[in-house]
Amino acid sequence: MNRIRNITTLQWILFFLLAFCCTISIAFVNHNYSFYDRPIAKVIHTTIEEETDVTDMHGNEDTLFVQHIIAKIMNGEEKGREIQLVNEYSSSGAYDQQYHIGNEVFVSIDSKVEELAGSITDVKRDKYVLIVAWIFVFTLLIVGHKQGLLAIVGFVINVMVLSFALDIYVKFYEVSLLVVCGICILLFTTISLLLVSGRNEKTYAAIVATLVATAVSLSITSLVIWITSGNGLRYEEMQFLTRPYHTIFMAGLFIGSLGAIMDVAITMSSSMFALYERDHTISVKALKASGIDIGKDIMGTITSILFFAYISGSIPMLILYLKNASPVGFALSMNLSLELARALAGGIGIVLTIPIGLYTAIFFIERKRARI
Repeated sequence: MNRIRNITTLQWILFFLLAFCCTISIAFVNHNYSFYDRPIAKVIHTTIEEETDVTDMHGNEDTLFVQHIIAKIMNGEEKGREIQLVNEYSSSGAYDQQYHIGNEVFVSIDSKVEELAGSITDVKRDKYVLIVAWIFVFTLLIVGHKQGLLAIVGFVINVMVLSFALDIYVKFYEVSLLVVCGICILLFTTISLLLVSGRNEKTYAAIVATLVATAVSLSITSLVIWITSGNGLRYEEMQFLTRPYHTIFMAGLFIGSLGAIMDVAITMSSSMFALYERDHTISVKALKASGIDIGKDIMGTITSILFFAYISGSIPMLILYLKNASPVGFALSMNLSLELARALAGGIGIVLTIPIGLYTAIFFIERKRARI
């Protein structure tokens, strides 16, 4: 009973600590203007004085608006002064937007005019990003409790590792991006699974299965690309890069496939060990049969999730191509070739992870059974 009370007390202390941090951080981002080098202005008055209906060269109709804004400078030498801004936006809102009272924007100040005037360069979004981040944190904690907290810690560590790795690659041209991503994958897998599942045979089996399946699936993908000379892959979206397209694309496959493969690996490992813990006398044949059934159930759904995740990012550009009368085949090849390749590579990894995860888990179960 005392242990339960202590756990409850610790949970309440953690909750109030996080609530305090949430309140302080939100208050900070609402008053952190002095930490920015660029001028920030807060919209205090808006009027729409012009409205024009236009038709582009493809026959698409749109409405253009001219919005006159009065905003208050929140930082810098002109702090406290009002600035006149003009914002042109369309009803589609594809590349612009309407601003409302209370919005905070980054501005460039025109020093050539007598009255303080300028133009809007960007929107200050840190407060909204922070709110979404805290919702994510509290959702994980409410649903996952301790595992949710460890998942957050693992996520933060992985982001820091990836940022550090990419910084090294950018600064040192001779460093291989594939080697850097390979090391990152090893660290991501180990950190994530150890933090969430702990140090036990189930975790070790999932780590081994994840690394083996990732290596095998990427090897198959590399072999196919080498045999076909990359025909059908359109690297136009990477044309602004000064690094080799193929290497960066393969590095993206490494990172992109890891999440789905890790998910399948821990699912297979957890399921096999759950069956073993329920019945220590269960045979290897029964474990294999159950593992195959579990793999069949998760294979289709996770593959579909991976496909939708990759394809969804190309929908806006695909619609833009089709609206501009581009041929369907050309639009699909230009916008979906790399995403389809990523989805197929991830799908190969998912399918391979099921037998690899199954037999790896059985190996660790038999090893554990031999020690008893």
